[in-house]
Amino acid sequence: MNSFQDELAEIARLTDDALDRLIPAGDGPEAQVLSAMRYSALAGGKRIRPLLVIASADLFNVSRTSSERVAAAVEMVHAYSLVHDDLPAMDNDDLRRGRPTCHMEFDEATAILAGDGLLTLAFEVLAGDETHSLGEIRAELALELARAIGAHGMVGGQMLDLMAADHELDVHEITRLQRMKTGALISYSCQAGAILGKAAENQRHMLAAYAHDLGLAFQIIDDLLDVEGDAEEMGKRTGKDGQAGKATFVSLLGPERAREQANILADQAIKHLEIFAEKGDLLGDLAEFVVRRRK
Repeated sequence: MNSFQDELAEIARLTDDALDRLIPAGDGPEAQVLSAMRYSALAGGKRIRPLLVIASADLFNVSRTSSERVAAAVEMVHAYSLVHDDLPAMDNDDLRRGRPTCHMEFDEATAILAGDGLLTLAFEVLAGDETHSLGEIRAELALELARAIGAHGMVGGQMLDLMAADHELDVHEITRLQRMKTGALISYSCQAGAILGKAAENQRHMLAAYAHDLGLAFQIIDDLLDVEGDAEEMGKRTGKDGQAGKATFVSLLGPERAREQANILADQAIKHLEIFAEKGDLLGDLAEFVVRRRK
């Protein structure tokens, strides 16, 4: 039986293969933006969101041909969000996953266009006939992604995050911010598997509850790593939130209580998977991995 790390590595490999196929290198005037798109999407990473898509779809015996394409589309959206978050007008970061950020490797205008290109390509992939034979399934995948990453989801969460430097947020406000900025795409990743598998309402509900708790646990650990993590090991600058004066789960709860809360959330997430019995084990292992990770 494969270990969780083996499963994660295999899904990362499958995702990279799909991204490599779906973002071909160009040789015309658009070659630079395609190079920047490939640079950002194929930069490595844990590929947690693709794992959520594929593992959720596997619960319903969905073809891997379908789920791998959706996983790649989700990773394109994630990569786009990182490219734009790193820009001087946003977080102004020069290092991501141990490499220069997209705007440092290319230039700011190319980075903006690369993010735009990744976002639009993600919807092209979801809408393609190869993703699912039924048009209504493809339409629902696209609709729910748009809802997850728009002004009431990831983009809105990033806006709240930018405003947080000038406003003192309480725990409830931070929870809402992170549910939008980070949690919405994590939730969609689980929901996409359920959409592909035509899951029953109670199954969707349990996956949504799992994703909610997992997303908050993930963010709490991110906040802890920003305080306690090693920049070289993390492959990016740490201590950013404290320097910007932003309130986080860690600044409000303290490291010990924050880690305790993350563990509680991970345990809750795993309980939501009981409806799926052993088929939910990979998602359960992911919840444990999220709170144990060091980068």
